[in-house]
Amino acid sequence: MVDRADRIAGGLVGLLVGDALGVPYEFHPPENLPPIAQIEFTPPQGFHRTYAGIPPGTWSDDGAQALCLLASLLECDRFDPDDFGRRLLAWYDDGYLAVDGHVFDVGIHTGRVLSQIRRGGNPLQAGMMDPNAKGNGSLMRSLPIVLWCQGSDRELVELAHGQSQVTHGAITCQVCCALYCLWGRAILEAIADPWQAAVGQLRQIYNENATDWSDHLADLETSVQPEAAIVGQGSGYVVDCLRSARSALQRDHFEAVVKTAIALGNDTDTTACVAGGLAGLRHGIQGIPDRWQQQLRGQEILQPLLDALMQRW
Repeated sequence: MVDRADRIAGGLVGLLVGDALGVPYEFHPPENLPPIAQIEFTPPQGFHRTYAGIPPGTWSDDGAQALCLLASLLECDRFDPDDFGRRLLAWYDDGYLAVDGHVFDVGIHTGRVLSQIRRGGNPLQAGMMDPNAKGNGSLMRSLPIVLWCQGSDRELVELAHGQSQVTHGAITCQVCCALYCLWGRAILEAIADPWQAAVGQLRQIYNENATDWSDHLADLETSVQPEAAIVGQGSGYVVDCLRSARSALQRDHFEAVVKTAIALGNDTDTTACVAGGLAGLRHGIQGIPDRWQQQLRGQEILQPLLDALMQRW
């Protein structure tokens, strides 16, 4: 039996391990990847690593932004978009919460948004610089909301929307983050069919708050289409990323989940980050292979935040 503390620790570590595992394989099409059994922090000899200068076991922008969100929630004891925006800028400019203080693999849209925030823009409006930007840059970092929030499901949804708005304000991105967070909470609570539980709860919340969230409800049904067949391509499109993670979560243990996510190719670090966080919630910290926990770099960054998070529970 996996207890709650193990699930919470597993969620945070699983997110970072999935991200770091996927880094060397990013942008490769699936047919160019090594056999799934050979997917490790250090790829097999002869494989062309995407970031040759990045040591194996290093998380990318996905993990660093997730830690920025977690640090902000822990410090402010609420979601403070101004504080979160400052922390994202500290990451982007100075390597805050990045391993070795080294920032790499920054999305073009995110870079533009952070430049807008640096000029004094409202963080909750900055993400709407391009309302058609529907990448997975806010989905990849949203799991800390599940790990931190002790409020109602509606509060969880509001937090998911808010953190997404800072960089990815498109309603599709907000809806995917909300569904992902409810899915994560259902896994944390060991609900038998967590995906369907999350879908039903999000529909209910949007229907009960139709004045504010009618567009979100419409987007859930028309863009996200939560009952659609699970066909993930491992791309950076937020809906496909969510579907890709759902596909990977059909595997029955952590290692298989993250390797399956990476085997889809393309945005491998983010797909494995999104899937790995949920797999960590499901299987707990003990379900994450020891070799990956030991090889994960940045422990001096991770451990204080993990300790503070566990004290909250």
